[in-house]
Amino acid sequence: MLENANEGDESPVQLKKEKRERNGMKMGELRRDAIFSSGTETFVTPLEPEANGEVTLRCRTAKGDVDEVNLIHEESSSKMSKEYSDEIFDFYSIKVKLGEVPFSYYFQIKKGSTVMYFNKQGDVDVPNPQYSYCLYPGFHTPDWAKGAVMYQIYTDRFYNGDKTNDVVDDEYCYIGAHVHQVKEWGRYPALMDVREFYGGDLQGILDKLDYLQELGIEAIYLNPIFVSPSNHKYDTQDYDYIDPHFAVIVEDGGETLADGDNDNSHATKYRKRVVNKKNLEASNAFFANFMEEVHKRGMRVIIDGVFNHCGSFNKWLDREQLYESDDSYEKGAFVSEDSPYHNFFQFYPDGSWPYNTHYDGWWGHDTLPKLNYEGSDKLFEYIMRIAKKWVSAPYNVDGWRLDVAADLGHSGKYNHKFWREFRNAVKEANPEAIVLAEHYGDPSSWLSGDQWDTVMNYDAFMEPVTWFLTGVDKHSDVSKPEWKGDSGMFFAHMTEYGAKLGMQSYMVAMNELSNHDHSRFLTRTNGRVGRVASAGSQAAAFGVKKSVMMAGVMIQMTWPGAPTVYYGDEVGVCGWTDPDNRRTFPWGKEDKELFEFHKEMIRIHKDYDVLRIGALIYLISEAGMIGYGRFTADECVCVLVQTTEQKKTVRVPVWRLGMPDGSFMASMMSCGTEGFSIEAKLYKVKDGCIEVEVMPEGGIVLKSVEKAY
Repeated sequence: MLENANEGDESPVQLKKEKRERNGMKMGELRRDAIFSSGTETFVTPLEPEANGEVTLRCRTAKGDVDEVNLIHEESSSKMSKEYSDEIFDFYSIKVKLGEVPFSYYFQIKKGSTVMYFNKQGDVDVPNPQYSYCLYPGFHTPDWAKGAVMYQIYTDRFYNGDKTNDVVDDEYCYIGAHVHQVKEWGRYPALMDVREFYGGDLQGILDKLDYLQELGIEAIYLNPIFVSPSNHKYDTQDYDYIDPHFAVIVEDGGETLADGDNDNSHATKYRKRVVNKKNLEASNAFFANFMEEVHKRGMRVIIDGVFNHCGSFNKWLDREQLYESDDSYEKGAFVSEDSPYHNFFQFYPDGSWPYNTHYDGWWGHDTLPKLNYEGSDKLFEYIMRIAKKWVSAPYNVDGWRLDVAADLGHSGKYNHKFWREFRNAVKEANPEAIVLAEHYGDPSSWLSGDQWDTVMNYDAFMEPVTWFLTGVDKHSDVSKPEWKGDSGMFFAHMTEYGAKLGMQSYMVAMNELSNHDHSRFLTRTNGRVGRVASAGSQAAAFGVKKSVMMAGVMIQMTWPGAPTVYYGDEVGVCGWTDPDNRRTFPWGKEDKELFEFHKEMIRIHKDYDVLRIGALIYLISEAGMIGYGRFTADECVCVLVQTTEQKKTVRVPVWRLGMPDGSFMASMMSCGTEGFSIEAKLYKVKDGCIEVEVMPEGGIVLKSVEKAY
């Protein structure tokens, strides 16, 4: 009779069997797709357990489905108890007493003769130790940084708020030629851009705080702002002072260089501006006021620290002889063998004084002398003081971004020792300051709670997102069209590299689409290989796709971590990799649609705690399509993004987010080739799924709702 009956006449048993088979499961089989755990607070309570404290660990299974769940730690197995159930799942838990060392674990699940495991890879038949969960007792990252919306500013290119502090033509010589003041704000950067200055400064950032607040920014990350001869300032001249060209010049004067004069001992105007203590002290006072104003607005500030090398202009070396004639400064190590800074650098035996050019340069660059920490306790102590100084009153900076941090010192052993001490210094002065490192590759040896808090998330965010959406690398140097839309590769890379981060680090990782070292993401959307030297600046905007940019931002604002906007990305700035990516902010020429899209996505990110602290689960992996969810005990969000040029309808298993049949999800944002929309549309869960249409080269974000409206 059943074969002749309509759906309404089918027995509950038959309907349940068909529903289970549609979802990829046969009767009696273990529901592997229901098993889940993560490092978030739903599954680890408390999220950041103390040393020698107690923690509750949980694992989720389909309701009434399994015989046994065990916690596996090293060689031991501990049976877990069913703590509670909801309409769809059983939750098993166990209390664990921690010590002071990292605690790694994964789960074993049994049903009849079936035995499988769950770790950061998901459900596996054979567990790989590198994908085990790991707790780091006593490791806390700042709560304010978890999921914080950040904004990176390359100060010289953001806004000129004070023209009296501008670098002027011929003020000094840098890398063989005179510096130049660019008077046309919107001009493209030159090929040798480091000695060209547009005049952006800290006053300019203050003038635009209303703009940043409107956008929804919670923290500002500043590229280096200490005294330095370059516009990028990664070649520090003086760690103790903010560059007066970014702050204030209260005493001016002196002469610029004459044509053909490349001797900075004659650069008296530059010396007056950046060596004079009155200008330096006034600039520090300005920065203290800057910090106070930003904090009044409820925003934070992270500054850039370059501690593996300094610059040849640095007062400790003084290769440019800027400090030699000033009795208020000690003689530099370039000038005198008896300099108190001699051991700050490593000099080669074939050199001689005065004016010894034979020293170790970072990657061989004599303009970037490598700092010799192993040879100087005084240098080490000096930098520890700097670490404390800027996160303490009156500045109260909220954290350090550390440039190429793994490159510091002459050995890995010393590198780790240095960062342990650096962290201690920073946290002692300001426990809520973040220690965030630039790093490529596996950072796990620095992320166990005693060194860095987190990293700039190139490997577990920027790279996979770029390849999936554009098919080119982050420099626009390599094109692999076959990788565009490869969802399997996307999730594999996210899993592999995300597994290197503990949850404390993952939640505060800096997730960028662009920055000062890589091509602009909007430029990558054209799928072309190029640099400014070969393609020209204008080509960076040829064939770009705003829809793909929006899709990238949608992922950025819904993925775990701290979404960080590179200044100008939100208004359509293009650019090949360095230096073309350092264009000026186009005030008055902004792409309003992109700005509004960023603003709405940032609002969504901030409005829903689940996007800051919720668990991440993969839902859809198809050619040209990814789908994932974020969930806590109270709410869930579903995100779908696709790369094809056609609309796609997809069936999404939202039961895995805890959405029962008869419940609803509502769209919050959709985007694609026709623009974006915040119009809400309801989707009813049936047979554990919702059916959703995704726009071409776009995406959709949906949230759980309590009832239809």
